[in-house]
Amino acid sequence: MEGDQSAVSEFVRRFRNQVYLLCYRMLGEHHEAEDMAQETFLRVFRNLHRWDRTRPIEPWILTIAGNRCRTHLAQRNRRPIACETQDHVEDHRGIDHRGQLLAEEVQLALTHVREEYRTAFLLFHDHQMSYGEIAEQMECPLGTVKTWVHRARRELVQRLINRGVTQEYRDSQLSKSTEEK
Repeated sequence: MEGDQSAVSEFVRRFRNQVYLLCYRMLGEHHEAEDMAQETFLRVFRNLHRWDRTRPIEPWILTIAGNRCRTHLAQRNRRPIACETQDHVEDHRGIDHRGQLLAEEVQLALTHVREEYRTAFLLFHDHQMSYGEIAEQMECPLGTVKTWVHRARRELVQRLINRGVTQEYRDSQLSKSTEEK
């Protein structure tokens, strides 16, 4: 029994970061990402007998995580919103945190990108999966995956431009490099 517990702990330790990061990128909320990561591992262990051992396990696990997040997002979208929240709160901490602010803006923009696009984008960029691996995992044609990743990039850039983030970040980087000279 102790060996089983040790194997389970090692398995979770090995994949928890990838699963959590995917969940966080899809959901945009720390606590929800933790919950979905935990649910992912419960489903993985419950359905381990269904995994095709001739294929890599990581894409299978990430598919389960993505499916859990999509289900959660669908449920979340059906719930009434209690009050409106402000998307962006001005940060007065200074230029040192611009990179972090840009990362937060990218994360926020990603939450507004269509679900399939976001999933394909994250699998490609965060998990360095090939288009072929993503197509297999998402069970869709290769050309569709390429289109989704491209559209996710385009939507992401457009949202950042609309929020004035890209120019603001570029200006801060230029002023920072000028100050360093």
